[in-house]
Amino acid sequence: MSDSVESLVGAATGLQNYAQMQEGQNTLLRKVLDGQSNTILSLVNSVPSVPQLATSGMVGTQLHTTA
Repeated sequence: MSDSVESLVGAATGLQNYAQMQEGQNTLLRKVLDGQSNTILSLVNSVPSVPQLATSGMVGTQLHTTA
């Protein structure tokens, strides 16, 4: 009987340690994802909403087509 109680306590302790480790890893993952989200959001916000078209030069100001 004593062996089964000890093994039960050992299993419970192991599960408790595992749960704490998983919680720590989940917290770290959330922080990493939040950081990546902030970086992506700043990159998206740095792009002008209306693209600026070329007004001078040879590239982007003339369209040549042939049929």
